[in-house]
Amino acid sequence: MRYVAVLGALVIFAAGCGQIHAASVEGQSETSKKKVLIVTGVDYPGHKWKLTAPVLAKAIAADKRLEVTITEKPDDLASDKLGDYDVIVLHFMDWEVPDPGPKARANLKRVIRNGKGLVLVHFACGAFQEWPEFVKLAGRAWDPKLRGHDPHGKFTVKVKDDRHPITKSMKEFETVDELYTCLAGETPIKVLTTARSKVDDKDYPMAFVLNYGKGRVFHSVLGHDVQALANPDVGRLYRNACAWGAGLKPSDK
Repeated sequence: MRYVAVLGALVIFAAGCGQIHAASVEGQSETSKKKVLIVTGVDYPGHKWKLTAPVLAKAIAADKRLEVTITEKPDDLASDKLGDYDVIVLHFMDWEVPDPGPKARANLKRVIRNGKGLVLVHFACGAFQEWPEFVKLAGRAWDPKLRGHDPHGKFTVKVKDDRHPITKSMKEFETVDELYTCLAGETPIKVLTTARSKVDDKDYPMAFVLNYGKGRVFHSVLGHDVQALANPDVGRLYRNACAWGAGLKPSDK
């Protein structure tokens, strides 16, 4: 088990969900905060989750109402304690190993359907490739038959809905990232941001939301590396998404 300080919060990388917890921040009681669990620990080798997970956690924890915990074991999605968290953030992809399995799938489905928030980061669109229900939960899923993404580089993210709580008052911004073109699915979604591919001159969703039962789901393909996640506007998207998923009014910062 190892400990990482994130803006005054003690974030714990635990060996199992039964041990996952986070200390209260700056004297506030744990009950005054909404709990966010970032699930990471396995991904495509080009995605350095050990470096990006703390950056993501720091961006989210900038909202002092949110208490962030990280687990490096996707199998923790099967834990009975999953429902103790207000928002589950998926930051992994089962590249060369099986996904967490039937119990984790059923548990995640139950928890989100019953009213918790779900946030998917970048390649989490491929987190459950063998699970047909996943595209309904995620809105869109990675399709390996499609072109993956534009060459890594700079592009502009345009805000398509500036009235939604997550993107309210946000303006278009530039980022250096992978512009994903590989999402597929027919689940109804509300697109919040888009970007235009330099390869085929088409617009692709960069962030969108949907409801799954009583749960709120935010899915963004932004966040390839530390530089991408350290972008203030990208961090704001994920921070606001966690607040929204937890039933809070997102901040304006």
